[in-house]
Amino acid sequence: MEAYFPILMFVLVGVAVGVLPMAMGFVLAPRRPDPEKLSPYECGFEAFEDARMKFDVRYYLVAILFILFDLEIAFLVPWAVVFSDMVAVDSLKVFGFVEMLIFMGILALGDIYAWAKGALEWE
Repeated sequence: MEAYFPILMFVLVGVAVGVLPMAMGFVLAPRRPDPEKLSPYECGFEAFEDARMKFDVRYYLVAILFILFDLEIAFLVPWAVVFSDMVAVDSLKVFGFVEMLIFMGILALGDIYAWAKGALEWE
């Protein structure tokens, strides 16, 4: 049974980290209801149409561009950290550099395509 004690502690700490802040917020939060605070809103303004209305295509283009840049940074930062530590293996360093150039080139082509199609222009 002693072998399972670390697992039990891990589970208890995980549950405490998840539940304790919510419980503290529920107990310690001030209760000041206000009509503005209780009113439904969407994106900072009062809802005026059906919830099942169609979104403009530009919304999805911006979302795809966000994913494009997020993916770029998510791969670029760890690569840069590892690349700076790879001093012993020159061939692997060159291969990694070329592969990252290809990856960045593909992402740059996606950015150029979006720019050419006018996805970055908002009316």
